[in-house]
Amino acid sequence: MDKILVGLKRVVDYNVRVRVRNDGTGVETDGVKMSINPFDEIALEEALRLKERGEATEVVVVSIGTSDAQQQLRTGLAMGADRAILVEADADLDALSRARTLLEIVRREQPGLVILGKQAIDDDNNQTGQMLAALWERPQATFASEVVISGETARVTREVDVGLETIEIDLPAVITSDLRLNEPRYVKLPDIMKAKKKPLEELAFADLGIAESPQIKATAYAPPAERARGIMVDDVSGLVAALKDKGLL
Repeated sequence: MDKILVGLKRVVDYNVRVRVRNDGTGVETDGVKMSINPFDEIALEEALRLKERGEATEVVVVSIGTSDAQQQLRTGLAMGADRAILVEADADLDALSRARTLLEIVRREQPGLVILGKQAIDDDNNQTGQMLAALWERPQATFASEVVISGETARVTREVDVGLETIEIDLPAVITSDLRLNEPRYVKLPDIMKAKKKPLEELAFADLGIAESPQIKATAYAPPAERARGIMVDDVSGLVAALKDKGLL
């Protein structure tokens, strides 16, 4: 396999407490730590391991978003990716628009495998990988916890509701990573310095010829309701009475 393409999304770091803006137009990002979507980081780690085992010769990372996403692409380069592509798009794109954008990059790069995170922690859609496979008309294997490449096929162990499922798919294909696929490597300072010299190509979203027509649009954001304070009861009868007062019994 010549090339693996990996998608990286810029999201609020998973350790940060998310806050909704006062006007309800979105999530507060000013002064907030941003990072690579954790599932995308796992996807990149798997691509790098496949390359290290001689299953691929090049790993290319791609992100769709504002110029700020260069930071996450540079982190991907520091992890070991060879090249980076940024598709600059100011608007919040839905999953279908992102899949169409990735399809244009796939047509340009002709990768033997595309690996994405199974979902992003900001919207939890779990749609882009499946949509890309459908548009590309290539096989897909979602929720991967193990990937083994053998020639022109990939054997993928998937996490499903009843346990694990193992399937074989022909390459090229789309694979989405689950949490237990691997543990991403730690980025060292020398690797960060080397990443500054690696190529990062910038493309304008408008130049890809994709009609920006989101099917889903968020109109307002609101934080979850605060949890009510708990009460103490002395015995079972007190518990039953409390539940009845709340209409739960």
